[in-house]
Amino acid sequence: MNYQTFQPHPDLKLIISCYWTLEVPADHDSKKQRIVPDGCIEMAFILGDNIKRYTSEDEFILQPRAMVIGHISKPFYIEPTGDVNTFAVRFYPYGFSNFIKKPLKNLANTETPIELLFEKKMAKELEEKIILAKNVKQRIEIIEKFFLERLNEKVTIENIVKTTIDSLLSTNGNASIKTILKGDLSKRRQLERKFAKQIGVSPKQLGKLIRLQTALKMLLNNETESLTNIAYKSDYYDQAHFIKDFKEFTGTNPKEFLGNENMTISTLFYK
Repeated sequence: MNYQTFQPHPDLKLIISCYWTLEVPADHDSKKQRIVPDGCIEMAFILGDNIKRYTSEDEFILQPRAMVIGHISKPFYIEPTGDVNTFAVRFYPYGFSNFIKKPLKNLANTETPIELLFEKKMAKELEEKIILAKNVKQRIEIIEKFFLERLNEKVTIENIVKTTIDSLLSTNGNASIKTILKGDLSKRRQLERKFAKQIGVSPKQLGKLIRLQTALKMLLNNETESLTNIAYKSDYYDQAHFIKDFKEFTGTNPKEFLGNENMTISTLFYK
């Protein structure tokens, strides 16, 4: 299993977190993989064999070969049908809204073919170029040219949204909306509307996701740390609160998460 990340062009670094690739040979012991929320939107290109996404215990769909995965608020299962070879773009929470007009809440918890988000011919050409590229370097050049041509001279993200996200990121998701708005709760509805359009989840939901990411990274990189200490360092009220949020977003408890063969991919992304 080979997972790598690559940094974006300086003009895109405020919008794109990274590019990543994942390669897994077909002879790898393929099992269902549980994917947990990470607070980001991703554009992914499946260059290998098809990947199933389970909609129930036994039913599945085949993921689009070129798609945008919106904010996810609950875990879901995927399963490769052969070789895995994926190239993807990971956006910051407010990043992808600079490229489409559709409210991002419409993309939540699903994968949307890129041809439904961009002009169909343009999307098809992009997909073909990514597939035919000889290596990752070429794919990054292709996708960055695509984004830079569509990026407005001024990033369109609203100041109230950026301020809120910056506050949540700097406090590991623990800043209260009241504090962020400096006590002016009359702006709360405005903030909720703008988040629905430009982010796809509510400020509260994003804050919970960011706090869980902090705890997950701590859990994966300090496996001997007690759950009580992780909960305390991640600013959860108590261990019970931490476990409740953990189950909500991952579908399992912290102890079962570690070493779970169905969590290999999610573990790669968080470690």
